[in-house]
Amino acid sequence: MNTKQTFFLVIVCGGILAACQEKKPVVEDNKAFMLSDTMMKRIELASVVTEPVRSELTLVGKVIADENRVIKVFPLVGGNVENVTVELGDYVRKGQVLATIRSGEVADFERQMIQAQAEVLVAEKNLKTAEELFESKLNSQREVTSAKKEVENAQAELNRMKEVFRIYGLGKTQNYIVKAPIDGFVLSKNVNPGMQLRSDNNEQIFTIGQISEVWVMANVNESDIPKVKLGMMADIQTISYGDELFRGSVDKIYNVLDPENKTMKVRIRLNNAGYKLKPEMHATVSLKFDEGGSMTAIPAGAVIFDRSKNWVMVFKGRSNIETREVNVYKMLNDVAYIQQGLKNNERVIAKNQLLVYDALND
Repeated sequence: MNTKQTFFLVIVCGGILAACQEKKPVVEDNKAFMLSDTMMKRIELASVVTEPVRSELTLVGKVIADENRVIKVFPLVGGNVENVTVELGDYVRKGQVLATIRSGEVADFERQMIQAQAEVLVAEKNLKTAEELFESKLNSQREVTSAKKEVENAQAELNRMKEVFRIYGLGKTQNYIVKAPIDGFVLSKNVNPGMQLRSDNNEQIFTIGQISEVWVMANVNESDIPKVKLGMMADIQTISYGDELFRGSVDKIYNVLDPENKTMKVRIRLNNAGYKLKPEMHATVSLKFDEGGSMTAIPAGAVIFDRSKNWVMVFKGRSNIETREVNVYKMLNDVAYIQQGLKNNERVIAKNQLLVYDALND
């Protein structure tokens, strides 16, 4: 085949191929994206709003009982502990017996009480005799006056012993009964049956406390002290209830620093319904405060992080959804503060937005 024939064959084949390509139909998908009824039920929309920019200070603390509702029980006498009727953590009622102590001091008080009662009877009898003799002119008024004085002294001693019995809670027994001074929980117990207690013992044997309200004591670093104010709202989390937030407020700032760790203590008062919070629990405290200024804000869950950028799905209609890049200033709990990319009153998809994002951007 010569050169001319070859060139002619190439032209003919090229023409045939071009004709075939021209006849091939072009398929274009003009169908617009639209959310189905099912997807509309699955998503949630949130409006873009302007809010004050808030920040958070995280502190470490622990739960303690309200000191104003805690009473330490000391033994008023020495002796041998015969019985202990409660255990650590028990709930007790005011006046309930906590322990029984057999005490020589109580026996001595009982002796003094009997003696005081007897002396009153003797003094009253002597007075009656003196008055009868005076009426018979067998003694003087001075002797009657002296007898009355003896009755007064004996009655004063008896009243003193009665007050001792009342203070010590003594009865007609040689045992000293330790009773609960208030309703509450046994927060500490330092006594066991058979223990010998000294009368000069300066350690409490029980601590009874009410924990329907508790305190959380938290440490504030020196650099964060200016941020803490009275009345600040606080969220408390514990290891035991990791998914539950307990809310309270700062009701006292201790304006001194611990000389060892250079921290200042703050106190948060909490309602403790159900007694979930126990004294000595570790707690994480989050204090909320305003940074100053305002910024557009949306639910933090509406933000999608992809390709090293932050995106949101702006909802304008079922078939008009825009994937828009935003500049996130910061996220605080369930709020995202947006520096750039959104305007007030726009709406974003805040739930299952990732499904829509994938459908539009695959």
